[in-house]
Order: sequence, then C-alpha cells, then structure tokens
Amino acid sequence: MNRTLGGGPVVALTMGDPAGIGPEITLKAWAALRSSGAPFLIYANLATLSASAMAGGLPPPRAITTPDQAVAVFAHALPVIDAPLAHQARPGAPDSANSQSVVQSIQDAVAAALSGAVSAVVTNPVSKAVLYEAGFGFPGHTELIAALCATAPGQSPADPVMMLCAPARADRPGLRAALVTIHAPLKAAIESLTCARIVETADVTHAALKHDFAIAAPRLALAGLNPHAGEAGALGREEIDIITPAAERLRARGVEIAGPLSPDTMFHDEAREAYDAAICLYHDQGLIAVKTLDFHRGVNVTLGLPIVRTSPDHGTAFDIAGTGAARADSLIEAIRLAGELAANRARPGVET
Repeated sequence: MNRTLGGGPVVALTMGDPAGIGPEITLKAWAALRSSGAPFLIYANLATLSASAMAGGLPPPRAITTPDQAVAVFAHALPVIDAPLAHQARPGAPDSANSQSVVQSIQDAVAAALSGAVSAVVTNPVSKAVLYEAGFGFPGHTELIAALCATAPGQSPADPVMMLCAPARADRPGLRAALVTIHAPLKAAIESLTCARIVETADVTHAALKHDFAIAAPRLALAGLNPHAGEAGALGREEIDIITPAAERLRARGVEIAGPLSPDTMFHDEAREAYDAAICLYHDQGLIAVKTLDFHRGVNVTLGLPIVRTSPDHGTAFDIAGTGAARADSLIEAIRLAGELAANRARPGVET
C-alpha cells in the first residue's frame, strides 16, 4: 500500500536535544502511527535512538540514507538518517558540544523540504540555553528556519507567524491562536504593537487558513489588549489608536475579522465556534487559552514559510528524560497536522 502523503513524500522530524525527551517521544509517536499514520523519518543519532528503543521495549530503529527509503521501512521500524554526535548523549545531561549536530539536523530537514524530498518538517524540542552556549546566533528554532528558507532560490526574507493549535474534540471546538508578538517582556510587547504589525500577522494567518488549512472563507477574531477591550478608552486607548484601525484596514481589503474583542470572553466554547483563528497580541494571551483547552496535545505551527513546519508545544523536559514518563501526544498531533497541511498545500491550484 502506498502510504505517502497524498501521493507525495514523507514528513521529516529533527533531532531536537538528544539529551531531552525527543528520542523517547519520537519512538512512541512511531509506535502510535506505524499502522495508520503518515510515514515519517528523523534526522538524528541512530545510537541514541537505539538505546531509547531498547529501554522502552520497542523495535530498534533502522538506518536509511535518503528520504525516499522511509516508506518501505516505516511499518517495521523508525527510519533514521544517522547524524553523528560529538559526545554520546546521556538522558537529562545536555551537552553543548552536540549543538552543531542539533542545528545540522534542522538544516538537513529544511533543505529536504525545500527540495521536495520531504513534504513537511516537524521539529523536536531544543534547549536554546544549550545552543547559546555553543554560539547559536538565532533567538530560536523559528528564526533559524526562516533564515534557511530565505536563502532558497526564489524566496525572500520571511517574517513568520507563530500559531498555537488546540485540536477540536467531539464535544468542543478547537482553537487556533496566532501571535502578533511572541517571546518579549510584556511591557516591550505592548510598546511594539503597531497597526501595521497587527495587519501583517492577520494577513499571513488569513492566507495560511486558506492554503494550509483549506478554509475557503476564513473568519478571524482580533483580541483587544485592555480589560473589556478598553471600555471605549476608559481602560486604555490602544484599541482606539492601534487595534480598531488595523481591523478596519483588513475589512476594507475583504478580510472577515471581528474585534477588537474583550480577551476574557472570546475563548469559551460558543465564542470559538464563530471564528477560525484568533489574532492574539502577546504570548500569554493566546497560549494560556490553548494550553488550558488541551495541555498535552497543543501544536506549534509556523505560518508564512515556503515549507510546512510544526512542532510539539513543549520543551526538552530534561528532568524526565530517560525515565519512560514522557508523553508523545503533542508530537503525534504535530506529525498528523504537518501531514494534513502538506496535503492541503498539494491541492491543485494552491499557491503558497
């Protein structure tokens, strides 16, 4: 049976920090998806994954040399394109000497996606502090991937948008929350808000909902900043001076967007049924809602890139690495969503 994504190639996972829970959750995700999920491979250290598989009572992973070999292997073993490490990885003991291998894994997966050898990239968690010790020059994963994509032929520098997704359930709608500002102190985030920045985030989100999520007529909801969305200026003027003008500019271009909405009333079940994505103004405004809805299955999606990129919405969890306690729910959802987005992008007539 051909189990490639919509007739296309497989998903590529990155190594993440080899001392974190990445090896364990990758193997658990493979065990959960081997019979029914989209096939995937990982650019990672084979010895590290083999040790984790043995500890978890799972079949040993199998080395491959090119992504096109993954489909034939996937039902029987986790396909691995081996990546050497400077030092043998020990669970819970991060080593900055291995940072170059961690970064190389990301570079290799992105290059494979840009070339069409894989359909999407799912990044395992890294420790930015460990990477910084080795001289890593980017704020995080997303900025590195954006820079790698910008160097590809025909691409311009990307200003990606971070979206967090809580999947829908039978008893309640899900939530997609796109962030205008991300990892900034709250005071700095508020000071950096501009009408243009909100419009740009909404534009990228609107386009992604069409192309990647296959929503023909996306509906957006724009959060306010202040309590009760400012109470007509009584509780702050940002809604009047910045946020409402951004919404009006978007509506003038045909974007369906509600708001600014009071942030304390826009995330309950009935409210979420009225929109396809929320535009949130700062990190915790969106992430508290997503993680409250589904802490274990939340997924991080990077919008505005020429490739599909998702990641689990959690960190390296060095404290439980190697104990067998790590949950793979978020990584499983990230792999599934990456496959869906890649298949949507592959539809006839879709331009990204």
